[in-house]
Amino acid sequence: MTTLKIFIITGLSGSGKSVALNAFEDAGFYCVDNLPVTLLPKFLELPVENESEIAGLAFVMDIREKGFLSSYASVLESLKQKGYHFEILFLDAHEKVLLQRFSLTRRQHPLSKDKNLLESIRAEQEQLQELKKEAGTILDTSNFTIHELKAAIFNIVKKAESPAELRIHVQSFGYKFGVPIESDLIMDVRFLANPFFVTELKPLDGETEAVRKYVLENPMAEGFMSKYMDLLDYLIPLYEKDGRSYLTISIGCTGGRHRSVTIARAIVEHVMKKGKQVKITHRDIDR
Repeated sequence: MTTLKIFIITGLSGSGKSVALNAFEDAGFYCVDNLPVTLLPKFLELPVENESEIAGLAFVMDIREKGFLSSYASVLESLKQKGYHFEILFLDAHEKVLLQRFSLTRRQHPLSKDKNLLESIRAEQEQLQELKKEAGTILDTSNFTIHELKAAIFNIVKKAESPAELRIHVQSFGYKFGVPIESDLIMDVRFLANPFFVTELKPLDGETEAVRKYVLENPMAEGFMSKYMDLLDYLIPLYEKDGRSYLTISIGCTGGRHRSVTIARAIVEHVMKKGKQVKITHRDIDR
């Protein structure tokens, strides 16, 4: 079963479905126009050559196919039951605009066999009401130029893209050397017991086991770490949901050698357990 993004483009005749399909093709999608809806399940079962190079699949389906209205509901429901994820993009436009477009192109409306153009447009509007309710996105193209419609499609494609994994950078620093300007979150840990004033710990840094034990086993540090980890567990998913690609967490102590280094490392270990992509740097550890 394909894991590619799938768009089903439908809507009123003359609303710009062909332009939309061209835009999807320009965005790297494999596109099919006027695919019979009953063939869609079979098509999706076929292996896609060079799938990694394709952004997704886009299909235009509408009332040009005689069996579309009677078949689409059961076919789409069947695909949902099989685990396929797809979005229906419904293109719409005002009657006056559709009349003008058909007049300019001199094309025949698919329902015009025994109706005039306005009657055909209204009949199609009526027939597609239920499908329109199923659409994830409804795009009114009445006031769009071709270029504006393509731009709107590109925006839809961009929103549908899986967001890049949030890259988290945890860094330690010393306040005496200045606050890192690239920080998103800054935590001052100068309230913790300072190993600098312990003779045997002063020459060591926060990556050594002796300093780590001194800092982290302090009851104040234990309480702080519990609460701060809870805060990060709450905030990181919110940053991901917001579409952020990176997050810089800066931990500061006086010199950037002991407490901030230990706390930064503990944060990295916690975040890694959550399956997140994270790196660590110690800006001032050797100063």
